[in-house]
Amino acid sequence: MTDVQDDHDLISSSRVEGTAVYDRHGEKFGSIHSLMVHKETGQVAYAVLHFGGFLGIGNRCLPLPWDKLRYDRELKGYQLEITREEVEAAPYMALDKTRRPQEMPEPLYRHWDQYM
Repeated sequence: MTDVQDDHDLISSSRVEGTAVYDRHGEKFGSIHSLMVHKETGQVAYAVLHFGGFLGIGNRCLPLPWDKLRYDRELKGYQLEITREEVEAAPYMALDKTRRPQEMPEPLYRHWDQYM
């Protein structure tokens, strides 16, 4: 896991990758696999959340709108703004053979009811 420095407001995307994600109760849920940035606006569209499985087997990747996470200085990680149940009910995405996120399928756009 990557520890995130708390001494400033900006952080490199490479330092966000691997940062722990916690549920609303402060229990570890997963980690940030990667951030997807809109090429033209430069805004983070969504984070790819990596969770589940055991020792890397059976892990799932979920594109999660960036506004569904908030950084918690005490936890030194990101906390879900939604419930575990909402996350687990969302459609997942696959990684390609280089472990990069594939294009997000249309059901994910409909699930979150917003453009990411």
